[in-house]
Amino acid sequence: MARQKSVKKVVDTVAAAVEDAAGDAVKAADPVALATSIAMPAVEAAVEVAQTHRVVPAQLKRARLPGAVRFALVAILSFYLESLGRSLVAEYTHGELAKVVRPASSLTQTEALALAAWKLFGLALGWYGNYDGFDLAALAVLSHGPMAYLISTYYGIRASTAGAYLAVEVVSTFVPFLLLRQLSGAHSAAPGIPNRDIVVDRQIQLLTSLLSALVYSVTLFLACRTFLPTNFVLYFEGIRTIEPAQDAQLFSFNRPLTQILCLLFGMAARTLIFTPSVTASPTIRDQEVAKFDPATATLGQTIYWNLWGYTTSTKISVKRTAVAMLFAGVDTYLQATTVLSGVNSYGAAVYASVWVLAAAITGLALRYVGSV
Repeated sequence: MARQKSVKKVVDTVAAAVEDAAGDAVKAADPVALATSIAMPAVEAAVEVAQTHRVVPAQLKRARLPGAVRFALVAILSFYLESLGRSLVAEYTHGELAKVVRPASSLTQTEALALAAWKLFGLALGWYGNYDGFDLAALAVLSHGPMAYLISTYYGIRASTAGAYLAVEVVSTFVPFLLLRQLSGAHSAAPGIPNRDIVVDRQIQLLTSLLSALVYSVTLFLACRTFLPTNFVLYFEGIRTIEPAQDAQLFSFNRPLTQILCLLFGMAARTLIFTPSVTASPTIRDQEVAKFDPATATLGQTIYWNLWGYTTSTKISVKRTAVAMLFAGVDTYLQATTVLSGVNSYGAAVYASVWVLAAAITGLALRYVGSV
C-alpha cells in the first residue's frame, strides 16, 4: 500500500508540473524553463521513492515484462520525447534553429536512417550495458554538448535555444531509463557498495567535476588557439563568426557560457566514468591479476595480462571512457554533417576530434584519481 501511494505521488507530481509549466513557462516562451519545470519535479519525486523503497515507479510492473519488451518501450518513449521536445523548442523559439540547420525534408534516406540507427544503438548500448538514467543523461551531455557549443558560440544561436536543444536530448534519454530501470547502486549511493564514502562526499564530487571541467576547458582552449579557426573558415560554410576561437582565453574567462558548458561536461564525465568505477566490486579476476607471476605464466597469459590485466575498477573506467570518446566523436560528426548546413565531412571530423581527445584525457585523469 505504501509503495502504491508513492507511485501515485510521482504521477500527481508530474501532472501538477505539467499544469504549472503550461501556466508559467509556456506563457514566458522559455523552452528551457518549460523542460525544467516538467522534468525536475518528476525526477525529485522519483528519487525520493527510490531512496525510500529502493524502487522506481515502474518497478511494480516491470517484472511482468521481458527485458526486450522493456527496451522497446524505452526506445519508443525516447524517440517520442525527442520529437516532442524538438517541436516545443521550434515553437517557442520561433524556429530559430531553422536558420542554421538543414530542413528535415532535405535529408536523404541514408542520412535519416543513420541518425535513427545511431540513436537506437546508443539506447541499446545503455540498456544491455546495464547503464542507468544518470549514465545516459551524462552521455547525452558529452555527445550533444559539442553541437550546443558550436551553434551558440559560432552560429549566433541564443544560449537559451542551444540549452533547450541540449535539454531535450538529456530528458529524452534520462526519463525512459528512470521509469523502466532502477538506479544503480553507484548513483543511488546504496548502503554496502564499495567506497560509498567517496561517492557521497560532496568535496570529492566537486573536485572531480572541476578536474574534468578543467581538462575540457584547456583542451578546447588549445584547439581554438591552434587549428579550429582555420578549420572553421575552410570547412564550415555559413558559419557566422570565428572571433570566439581567435580570442579564446585560458579557462574561458571571457566566455561565461563556455565555462558553464565545461562545468556540465565535467559533471557528466564524473557521473559516467568516475562514480561507477570507484564503486565497482572486486571479482575473482582481480585476485588472479594480483597473483600473476610472469615467471610461471604461459605466453598467452602474459599477453592477456599486458593487454587487459587490469582490475575490475580500471576496466570499467577504460570501457566507459571509450564509450564517451565514441559517442562524442560520432555524434558530433553526424550532427555537423547531417544537421548543420554547409559543413564539410573533413572539417566535421576535425572538430569532433577535439571532443574525443578531451574525453580521453578526462578518463585518464579520473582513473588516476580513482586509483590513488
